[in-house]
Amino acid sequence: MKKILVLCTGNSCRSQIAEGYLRYFAGDKAEVYSTGIETHGVNPKAIEVMKRDGIDISGHTSNNIAEYMDIDFDYVITVCDNAKESCPYFPSHAIKLHHNFPDPAKATGTEEQVMEAFREVREMIRKYAQNFVNEYLKRYDVFK
Repeated sequence: MKKILVLCTGNSCRSQIAEGYLRYFAGDKAEVYSTGIETHGVNPKAIEVMKRDGIDISGHTSNNIAEYMDIDFDYVITVCDNAKESCPYFPSHAIKLHHNFPDPAKATGTEEQVMEAFREVREMIRKYAQNFVNEYLKRYDVFK
């Protein structure tokens, strides 16, 4: 089973959404964790936007990268430029991947406009997670 770590700045939105989708698409092929350089708590709007897509992340916690230094990950995915640039040395042989997603927590406007920003980022992350699983996890099924 592969071990995947998703890293963001505050482990509140993008990394939580990515963790939810990676768990959903990977099923029993991977253990998925998310973490941040800081911990800001799981954003209630991230929970809501995922719930609307049928994925419950309400039990997720916001974790600091220091909690995972002893795990030998197969993949480390950074989902924002700040995390990629600010991440402390991570002792791992993991394949490191990066995709900078917009931060929906910085969206402004009406409640509907803010939720639309969350939906747009959710869809970007959903597609990324599905493609990641298809490319990095499912292609090895033929060797089982």
